[in-house]
This record gives sequence, structure tokens and C-alpha cells, in this order.
Amino acid sequence: MARGGFPGFGGNMGNLMKQAQKMQKEMAKVQEGLEEKTVEASSGGGAITVVATGKKELKEISIKPEAVDPDDVEMLQDLILAAVNEALRQADEMAANEMGKVTGGLGGIPGLF
Repeated sequence: MARGGFPGFGGNMGNLMKQAQKMQKEMAKVQEGLEEKTVEASSGGGAITVVATGKKELKEISIKPEAVDPDDVEMLQDLILAAVNEALRQADEMAANEMGKVTGGLGGIPGLF
């Protein structure tokens, strides 16, 4: 190992630590921003609409009256589950995209972040 650095890192340990700290601060800002951003998903042709934050917190569930059939509660449950799962999938995708902007693809390394 060369003095003052690590092979393949192109700099000394101090610079590497500063870059890591900067990335960590940027990631914290992105995570805060995800609390404000929302995604919306629907099912049943818009009969059920779900709004969730980028932190996967449900903010709103809207159910149109025509979706409520007392003789078919299972259908309503299925529509709600489908809309919620899609909203959470979209929230995951949004979070991954936002974090990817900061990490430049390093987020795929297990245990790094």
C-alpha cells in the first residue's frame, strides 16, 4: 500500500472520509425530502385511491361510494390491498431513485448505507 492512500481510491483517507460525510449529509436531506414527496396509486378503475409518502406512510385512502357493496366486502378489501401495495411499491422506487442520485449506485453494496 502506498503511503498516504489506498490503492484504487485515488486519494488519502482524509479525503475519503470527507466524501463519505458529505454523502451522508446529502442522504439525510434526501430522506427528509421523501417525507414531503407523495405517490398516488389506484385500483378498480379509480374506485380506490391511495396516497403515500416516500417514507411509505399512508396519507390518504379514498373510496368511491360505488366501490362499497355490502354483499362483496372481499372485493373491496382486494381493491384496497392492490392500491396500497402499488403505492408502497412506487414509494420504494421513488426512494431508490432519489438515493441513487446521491450514492451514484453505491447503495447496492450490502451494509454500506
